[in-house]
Amino acid sequence: MARKSFKKPEVWGGLECSFNRVKDLYMDQLHYCGHYHRAAADIDCVASLGIKAMRYPLIWERLHPHPGHSIDWEGTVEAPLNALRAHGITPIAGLVHHGGGPGYADVLNPSFVHGLSEFAGQVARKFPWIEYYTPVNEPLTTARFCALYGLWFPHRRSDRAFAQALVNEMKAVVISMREIRKINPHAKLVQTEDLAKIYSTPHLQYQADFENHRRWLTCDFLCGMVNTSHPMWDYFISSGITEDSLKFFIDNPCPPDIVGVDYYATSERFLDEALERYPPEKGGSNHYERYADVEAFRVRHGNPCGIEVLLNECWDRYHLPIAVTEVHINCDFDNQIRWFSEIKETCATLVEQGVDIRAITAWSLLGSFGWNSLLTKAHGDYESGVFDIRSGVPHPTPMADYLIRLAGDPEYVHPAEREKGWWHQDDRFIFDGYAQAEFILDGEGVLKDCVKR
Repeated sequence: MARKSFKKPEVWGGLECSFNRVKDLYMDQLHYCGHYHRAAADIDCVASLGIKAMRYPLIWERLHPHPGHSIDWEGTVEAPLNALRAHGITPIAGLVHHGGGPGYADVLNPSFVHGLSEFAGQVARKFPWIEYYTPVNEPLTTARFCALYGLWFPHRRSDRAFAQALVNEMKAVVISMREIRKINPHAKLVQTEDLAKIYSTPHLQYQADFENHRRWLTCDFLCGMVNTSHPMWDYFISSGITEDSLKFFIDNPCPPDIVGVDYYATSERFLDEALERYPPEKGGSNHYERYADVEAFRVRHGNPCGIEVLLNECWDRYHLPIAVTEVHINCDFDNQIRWFSEIKETCATLVEQGVDIRAITAWSLLGSFGWNSLLTKAHGDYESGVFDIRSGVPHPTPMADYLIRLAGDPEYVHPAEREKGWWHQDDRFIFDGYAQAEFILDGEGVLKDCVKR
């Protein structure tokens, strides 16, 4: 049967390049995978995929770890950036990727804002031809892990620390783009964030409401939407953020040129107070009670869900161009292809319906280390991406062949696509109790200080 022809978003690529800190240990994904000593050769491999753009790291903490330190551009990033340019691949420069800042400018201090914006200006002066930037990857996610859950440096666990970290990150984005645009007035902001959503039992609706207001904060700040009418305004004030600090974003809007949304099987969550129904490791809590916090696809919760729902919500909220900036699932290659294909086809359908989706990004091109332990241990378990680097050089996986074929024929259908991914199979469920439930996720009652731990 002939498939309906949709306009196809571009295919981009990206390297898992987290550079996070746990206590005194800085953990560098690209060091673990060996990219630095074969960077230009890796770009040649990536170019074979036929991708149009690539998220490429120029990590602040790595390139400028000490104040006054002279950056060795030639020995670090100049060769791979020139290789991208030679292959006609547009770089999207990432400056902080799950980092809490170098030792002299950690994320809880105003020095983070000044330090990152100064570094951003240095990057723009060195590479004035770079047009696309992500100064801080997933600020909300990073603030949660650094300052609310205490997993990454500075290992805080409070609303006050979380609020300060997020405000500092967002202000750093605004001022960094201001510095970059002094050099390149046409520079564009690609702001990434996890495309998350929370569902719940009726009892935990208050917590779902809170988190579903919170999930938009990254772009809400940049678009000047966090005002006195915003559901999170009182939360920030009660967490010690001054009105002047919040009004900075109203007075200095910096809307993304492209809203970058990252989507994983873990992006949608379901909350249930019946802890006994779930494995012990699925436990979560707020200030008042404990509950299970599980991947939503593991439960028959009865809510409309999935990336199509979430992309439509994002489009309706901002009406700004969208790119799906991370698409990856850790499983066998057939299911990796199904995951990418399903999201690709969803995006193509939404484009047909008028949603401005520019691209879908094959993430983790060289694989990643330690995400099964949330980057809390050095090196960590390896999971392959489009290439497998366990031999010391990038070895193409079936995902690489699939992307190459798509580049030559956007209508290409891989044999694996004839079956549904495991996330559609009935054996994915760990609890079936809410098959007929319908929950309203947009209630007005928000408990201001109720935050997931």
